[in-house]
Amino acid sequence: MYRFVLTRQWVFLTLMALALIPAMIELGFWQYHRHEHRVAQNQLIEANLRAKPVPMTEVTSPGHRVPRADFWRAVTATGTYDTAHEVVVRMRTDNDDKVGFHVLTPLVLSDGRVVLVNRGWVPGGDDPRAYPPVPTAPTGEVTVTGRLKADETSGGSGIKDRKGLPDRQVMLINSAQQAEYLGRTVLGGYLELTAPAPSDGSPEPIADPDHDSIGPHMAYAVQWWLFAAAVPVGWVVLVRREKRERQEEAARAEASRREPATA
Repeated sequence: MYRFVLTRQWVFLTLMALALIPAMIELGFWQYHRHEHRVAQNQLIEANLRAKPVPMTEVTSPGHRVPRADFWRAVTATGTYDTAHEVVVRMRTDNDDKVGFHVLTPLVLSDGRVVLVNRGWVPGGDDPRAYPPVPTAPTGEVTVTGRLKADETSGGSGIKDRKGLPDRQVMLINSAQQAEYLGRTVLGGYLELTAPAPSDGSPEPIADPDHDSIGPHMAYAVQWWLFAAAVPVGWVVLVRREKRERQEEAARAEASRREPATA
């Protein structure tokens, strides 16, 4: 009664089931690894945010590529803002997802090197190509504290680095690009300002990165593994149903053959 599983239809169904099981198991592990990565990322962010601030000159240098282990690390820098070469970064959102600009101001250290400081978010005006109203940076020597961030690239951020932008507007925060623009030596990466906070709230400080939620990846992993377990169970259920239907059909055929003989 189980010879039907050797028919073309059932062979195809069985092969498809055999292919689905390892694929679903692999997808489950893929989601599980994403869950592990998210947990590790959250731990890294929390540890770096809580760490005692260190001078930015100790963790980066000109041309330095900030490693992931140093992302969001608390750093400090002391210098003087160069507002004449301040630029704004286009298409950035605030904490409520409103589109505007980030304000990027060079901070000139005592040795002449520059730290790029992202002072926060400002709204744009009616004309997106016009330079927005930007609050003046503090004058004189200042000490700033913030989160260390890596240079932005199109490949890493997904933001296309457009050419022909209005004066003093950029798409990416990149120390190499700003070094060329300033004609100065710029430390790799940039500082995302957290203190001192502006007295009037503008530019709007950038919120801490999310390091509490773990996302749905673990739930997705369990779902894929349950699907993988359900495939053989479903195959068995279909086989038994097919067997039962064939038995009933055979019984009906046998009954129909006996009826004329009885008559």
